[in-house]
Amino acid sequence: MTKKVLFVASVKEHLISFHIPYMKWFKEQGFEVHATARNDDGNEILEACDKFIEIPFCRSPFKLDNVKVYKLLKELLYQEQYNIVHCHTPMAAALCRLAAKGLRKDGMKVIYTAHGYHFFKGAPAMGWLLYYPVEKFLSAYTDILITINKEDYDNTISHKFKCGKVFLVPGVGVDTSKVIVSTPEIKHKLRKKYGYADTDFLLFYAAEFIPRKNQELIIRQIPNLIKSIPNLKVLLAGKGVLLDAMKKLTKDLNVDDYVDFLGYRTDVHSLVAMSDVGVSSSRQEGLGITVAEDMFAGLPVVVSIDRGHKEMVHDGENGFFFDIKNPKQFSEKILQLYHTPELLHKMGVNAKTTIQTFSVENALKAHSQIYKTII
Repeated sequence: MTKKVLFVASVKEHLISFHIPYMKWFKEQGFEVHATARNDDGNEILEACDKFIEIPFCRSPFKLDNVKVYKLLKELLYQEQYNIVHCHTPMAAALCRLAAKGLRKDGMKVIYTAHGYHFFKGAPAMGWLLYYPVEKFLSAYTDILITINKEDYDNTISHKFKCGKVFLVPGVGVDTSKVIVSTPEIKHKLRKKYGYADTDFLLFYAAEFIPRKNQELIIRQIPNLIKSIPNLKVLLAGKGVLLDAMKKLTKDLNVDDYVDFLGYRTDVHSLVAMSDVGVSSSRQEGLGITVAEDMFAGLPVVVSIDRGHKEMVHDGENGFFFDIKNPKQFSEKILQLYHTPELLHKMGVNAKTTIQTFSVENALKAHSQIYKTII
């Protein structure tokens, strides 16, 4: 009988972006690979997946549609009788573990990767009041819980979650085969292609336009930055519910000439390679894969102080931290790099060297060792 594995996430885009190497690994082990998510991406192919089942997951725990999703998910699990279910993203993982609880006694193994708990040091009270008790309760229906940063791992252990086993891995990994290392020659070529001057100072941030990603902080610092960096360009890649609001903000601040809203892109690695500094103003990250991609390309980074960023960034060595409660720190760090080219270069070299742990090869090796414990 063919062994089967199911990958679960709220949106198909998440699976496409992060989990294809893991699906390929299961196929190499002789598994039939299925996946389920909400399909916002039309006919985009989910490589290495034998069967994709669309289920309209909701991000919010307060939507009544979650009842329908739970029923559809439970029906799928009982119909297919998977050997392993690996769930991702908070709401999809919560509903999946509830739907699978009756099947675990028959041998189904449930894995949950926490891509960043909503409860952490300095988190809003709601994170601890709502998400912490839910995650702890659901841990009892989890055979393996995978964390991607040390703070989440320590919280899982110290708060005595009831999962079978807990592991810490270096994220889902960056596919180094797609990375374009930033060199003067590459920068010149790409800037000519995309219409930027060699003298432009480019900041790059790829993130969904949602409150958590906090692009507003960067936009509000532009009036201060352009006093010293008249050739500044802030490149913001991504889509989301706040995109129109951020475009309006740039016009209100009269800085729209300094910001390029790039939309959803499939050429992120080229955009990174032509930039000078990678930035992130996120309020919280499980790890921050886009920051890792910046560093693999050889860019220094200026990022918010966050448990996920702390896994990769060593302040003053391969990048700078700033406190989102003190936005002027962002400007100060950017100006320091702009006015000190030798520091910018040195940090970029250090970034490329120190980030190697977070390659997809290392992440896949860690995951495969975990998978083998239950195969």
